[in-house]
Amino acid sequence: MTRKQKAAQEGHSPTKKPKNETDHHSDDGANNGKSSSGGDFGKEFDEFSKAVREHLSIAQMREILESNDQDPSGSEGVVITKCQDLLFFGPLERCPLCSANLEFNGRIYACKGFYSEWSSCTFKSKNPPRRRDSTKLPDSALNSSIVDMLNKYQEPSSRPQRDVAVPLKPLAGMVIALSGRLSRTHQEWRKQIEQNGGKVSNSVLGVNCLISTSAERERGGSSKHSEAIENGIRVVREEWLVDSIEKQELQPLAAYDIMSDIAVDGKGIPWDKQDPTDQALESLTAELKLYGKRGVHKDTKLQDQGGAILEKDGILYNCAFFLCDLGREMNEFCIMQLITVPDTKLHMYYKRGKVGDDPNAEERLEEWDSVDGAIAEFVSMFEEITGNEFEPWEREKKFEKKRLSFFPVDMDDGVDVRHGGLGLRQLGSASLHTSLEPKVANFMKVLCSQEIYRYALMEMDMDAPDLPMGMLSDIHLKRGEEALLQFVEAVKSAKGSGRKEEAVWSDYSQRWFTLMPSTRPFIFKDYKQLADIAAAGYETVRDINVASRLIGDMSGATLDDPLSDRYKKLGCSISALDKESDDYKMIVKYLETTYEPVKVADIVSQLLSFQQEYGVRVEDIFAVESSVSPSLEDMKNLPNKVLLWCGSRSSNLLRHLQKGFLPAACSLPAPGYMFGRGIVCSDAAAEAAKYGYTAVDRPEGFLVLAVASLGNQILEVKTPPQDTKSLEEKKVGVKGLGRKKTDEAEHFTWKDGIKVPCGKLVPSEHKDSVLEYNEYAVYDPKMTSIRFLVAVKYEEQNAELEDVEPA
Repeated sequence: MTRKQKAAQEGHSPTKKPKNETDHHSDDGANNGKSSSGGDFGKEFDEFSKAVREHLSIAQMREILESNDQDPSGSEGVVITKCQDLLFFGPLERCPLCSANLEFNGRIYACKGFYSEWSSCTFKSKNPPRRRDSTKLPDSALNSSIVDMLNKYQEPSSRPQRDVAVPLKPLAGMVIALSGRLSRTHQEWRKQIEQNGGKVSNSVLGVNCLISTSAERERGGSSKHSEAIENGIRVVREEWLVDSIEKQELQPLAAYDIMSDIAVDGKGIPWDKQDPTDQALESLTAELKLYGKRGVHKDTKLQDQGGAILEKDGILYNCAFFLCDLGREMNEFCIMQLITVPDTKLHMYYKRGKVGDDPNAEERLEEWDSVDGAIAEFVSMFEEITGNEFEPWEREKKFEKKRLSFFPVDMDDGVDVRHGGLGLRQLGSASLHTSLEPKVANFMKVLCSQEIYRYALMEMDMDAPDLPMGMLSDIHLKRGEEALLQFVEAVKSAKGSGRKEEAVWSDYSQRWFTLMPSTRPFIFKDYKQLADIAAAGYETVRDINVASRLIGDMSGATLDDPLSDRYKKLGCSISALDKESDDYKMIVKYLETTYEPVKVADIVSQLLSFQQEYGVRVEDIFAVESSVSPSLEDMKNLPNKVLLWCGSRSSNLLRHLQKGFLPAACSLPAPGYMFGRGIVCSDAAAEAAKYGYTAVDRPEGFLVLAVASLGNQILEVKTPPQDTKSLEEKKVGVKGLGRKKTDEAEHFTWKDGIKVPCGKLVPSEHKDSVLEYNEYAVYDPKMTSIRFLVAVKYEEQNAELEDVEPA
């Protein structure tokens, strides 16, 4: 399903914030609370803050913070804000997750600590824990002219309490500077900004943004413009103020950036700020900019001049890096390349920015006369952004993650299938110039096209155009697998308070998204997310990398029959079944009797939702003989053989056909992974269809039929096994009993004693099972064999109107 469909099924819109946010993911402005007695203390706090700012020096404020065990560091603006908050509301307790200091930044209280070298603490709160002792005032504060005002709030009983139910003003905590002739006077805007929770500063330093006009920029800008650019401060149109106030929600600054000419209508808005459907469309039309270790980055425009990555002493000078730190709100990539161009100088390319925010990325392309000088600079930059030495990484892959430093995305020497696969304009020509049988040619054309791999990575939010996720090295994939297993083990063994368990989830989530970059990283909350996003995402990337190596570069001419060449590399015999054959009719019957419509939610308003049902129509059935799977003759004498359905994304099929089935990546108490590292199939086509279904705008998919031997001993369970490792070691066949089963009266035997559990789906006696349909797990790949691929098309059926809770 597309991102929007997934969000709809989960019952929320990904672009809207819930009204009542949880404690550690919420915002609150300094002027938005009420005292415990119910009175409005906004004015009281303003007067107090003004007095502190005017009568205490920065040195005194730092001394007050230090006396109360608070962090005294930071700019003058930060120190003032922290000190005002401390003196009015009381000293903050330490972070309940990592015991580091909490800080108030004008909008929220956030922790500045770290869980590990991989991750910052993500604790945030509107109403943080505060110490219940008296505020300590150093002598310099006791001798100040406002000592009586300070004493008023010194004791816990006299301090106001924030009312977290009061809605947040849209500009709360924002400090804004104004420049040039705007549609309203600066005085009018100051009043509007302050009424909506913000502050106006006459100085650019320390502000969140500078409001200006395109006309002023065209005239060369002002000193404020220059100062803002030098300090990395956004210069935005005043429409940002208008929209934020009208919508009562802070709008993304990047969408109104004057300096990069980003349009308000959505084009160029950072991907994580867009509606997922808009992001998906932008992603699918974007060209992959870096496709492998030898790929010259598209933005250099040097590939058309014969540019190539510098290779010296066995090292390719092309590095990609990633950093996901959700505590610091960082999700950044970095690219470094040394590029040789015939008859010209050596070039160094550097690009760094937030994923999905290409217009605002830092980018430079420099010419170098000296190869040795360029290499020395490259090595120095590597060490600066990673904290590691270059040679040990490139030679031996030795690397130690450092706090807030990038981690290398280890690319392989090949071509990402999203670049090397068949483009839309090549598909017809490739089918025309091939010796393959037409139906097999069409099958290979689908599996060798860029489209299914682009869609798969887009649906997994792993589609950043600057990172070759389809051409990672085996070393990087192994690191990803190890991180996944460590993640699973850590959350399973997490003990103690809920806060400590939350810290484990946060720490490992950030580790995961640094190793396996995403355009929308987040903190995993439960096993289902871990299964559906991390485990399934890893398996998808792993299988797409196999497809990339098999497909290679098909971007050139198709006259040399590239489809036949890839078919030979596949090591499979694939043939279309005659629609009048007994096997074809048997499979169609098996599908029709064990299928139930796939339901997809389509949000049409905040109050109503359509549950759209999709049936399937068989387009073609292919018989498969794979060199890596046992033949029917090999399996002839194996016990308890069953013909079962296996769900698979189209993007994973080439890997299954060339390498055979792989067990699940990990063991989790969630569908698909609850039997541990086994190969999971079902006797219900309805179960496999959930995985084969793609999206309403791409109704084609494949279902796999495999013969599986369950062994002499079959363990039947209706709850996830506690100890899956023993099952993996003993290779015991497992049957998970679902709430529905196939009617046993309709079962029959195919050839060589292979049972076909074909029968209409009926309620089973296991009404309390966690499984909807029966599932089977086999732990030895040699006991499974792919026999058929069923090409299906999902077709819209009736729509059911359902009530939905108001947003």
